[in-house]
Amino acid sequence: MRNLLTLTATCLMAVCTTACITFCAATPLAAQDQPPAPAPQDQDKKPSAPGPAPSQTPTLEKPGTAPATEDQPPAKQPAKAPAKKPADKAAEPPAEGANSKTVEEIIARVNNEIITRSELDKARATAQEDTEQECKGRCTAEELKIQVEERQKNALKDLIDQSLLVQRGKDMGISVETEVIKRLDQIRIQNNLSSMEDLEKAVSAQGINWEDFKDNIRKGLLTQRVISQEVGSHITVGKEEIAKYYEDHKQEYMRPEQVALREIVVSTDGKKDSELPDLKKKAETALKRVKDGEEFTEIAKRFSDGSTAKQGGFLGVYKRGELSKELEDTVFKMKKNDLTDVLDTKQGYLILQVLEHYDEGLQSLSKVEGEITDKIYSERMEPKLHEYLKTLREQSYVVIKPGYQDMAGGGNSEIQEVSATPEASKGPKKGRKKYLLFGKRSGTASGA
Repeated sequence: MRNLLTLTATCLMAVCTTACITFCAATPLAAQDQPPAPAPQDQDKKPSAPGPAPSQTPTLEKPGTAPATEDQPPAKQPAKAPAKKPADKAAEPPAEGANSKTVEEIIARVNNEIITRSELDKARATAQEDTEQECKGRCTAEELKIQVEERQKNALKDLIDQSLLVQRGKDMGISVETEVIKRLDQIRIQNNLSSMEDLEKAVSAQGINWEDFKDNIRKGLLTQRVISQEVGSHITVGKEEIAKYYEDHKQEYMRPEQVALREIVVSTDGKKDSELPDLKKKAETALKRVKDGEEFTEIAKRFSDGSTAKQGGFLGVYKRGELSKELEDTVFKMKKNDLTDVLDTKQGYLILQVLEHYDEGLQSLSKVEGEITDKIYSERMEPKLHEYLKTLREQSYVVIKPGYQDMAGGGNSEIQEVSATPEASKGPKKGRKKYLLFGKRSGTASGA
C-alpha cells in the first residue's frame, strides 16, 4: 500500500490555504450533485485521458491535518479568557534522565493547546504529498513547485485555524463520533479490508498511530460541522440571483456537446481467471443497487476500486473525440442519469453514468443552475470564513514563537523559552515526552 492520502472527496481536509473551499461542509444540498463546470473551450487543456481512468490499487486514506476553508459571518461570542501564561523565568534546560525523551519545540499556543515543530513538519510534508497527487499529469514542474511552496507557507496558519475551529466545536457541544465510525468503515471498504482490526493493523504498518489516525478524522469532521453551522448556514443564493447571473454571463455557457461522467470500476488487474466471475457479480450488484435507488456516489465509494472512488466516482467532462470510439458511441446517446450496463474493459468491469449531457450551443439555465450556485456560494464563503477565523483569533489567546509569525498569518507576539510550568516541572513521568514551554507575550496576539 502507498502512503495514506487525503480523503478529499469525502471531505476530510488536508493542509491547504484558507482560499481552498470544501463544499461538502456547507454547500447547499441542491448543488452538491452537480457536475463541475466544463472547461472553457478556449483552454488548451483537455481531460486527462480519453476514456475511463485506469484503476489503481486501493490505498488507505490519510485524514488531513488542517481545515480547508469556508466562510461565514462571524458570530458574536463572548471573549474567551486568555489561557494562563507560563511563569516568566530564565530559560532552564529540561531534566535529563533515563526516562526522558527528545525535547519537542513548541512554536505556537492556541488557548490551552500547543502546536509543535514536528506537527508543522508533518503538515508541510502532507501539503507536498497532496499537491503532487493533485497535480499528477496536469502541472508542469514549475507550477508544482509554486503550489507546494504556497501550501507549505500556509501550513502553520492552517494548523492554528484548525485548532481554533476544533476548540469552537467542543465549546458548541458538537459530537461527530457516529460520523467517525462511518468514515473509518468507508476507508476499510475502500481498501478491501474485512474488519476494523485489519484496518488498524494496516494503519499501524504504515507507521501511523491508530488513535492519531482517528483523531485526525475527528478533527476534520468537527471543523466541517463548525464551518457549516457557523458560516455556511448563513449564506443563501436565491433563484432570482442565479437567473440574473445567467443572463449577465450567457457567453460563459456557450459550449460544444459534452457529457459529464461518473464511474464504478471493479478492478481485474492481476486477478486470476477463477476470480473473474465473483468480480463481475460485484459490479452487477453495484449496478443493481444504483438502479434500485441508492446514491451512485455512495455506491462508488463503497464498491469502486478506481482512483475516482473517493470523489464519488466523478470521472470528468468530455467532448466528442476525447473518449474511445466505443465509449463515445455509447455515452453520447445517453441522457442525464442514464447508466451503462457492466462493461468489460482492460482495467476491469466498468459502469458509467451520465451525470449531465450538455447540448451544443447555449446551455439552458436548468443545466447550469447548480454550477452558478456553487460559483456564487464560493465567492461569498471565502471572505466570510476569513472574517470568522479572524474573530476566533481575536477572542482567543494565540501566541507565535519568533520567526514563525509570517507563516502563522501575521502577529507580533514575542515568545521566550522558559522552564516547564509548575505541573510539568515536578519531573517527567516515565515515558512522557517533555516540552520546551514558552511564555511572556508582549504586544497583541497574532491576528488573522
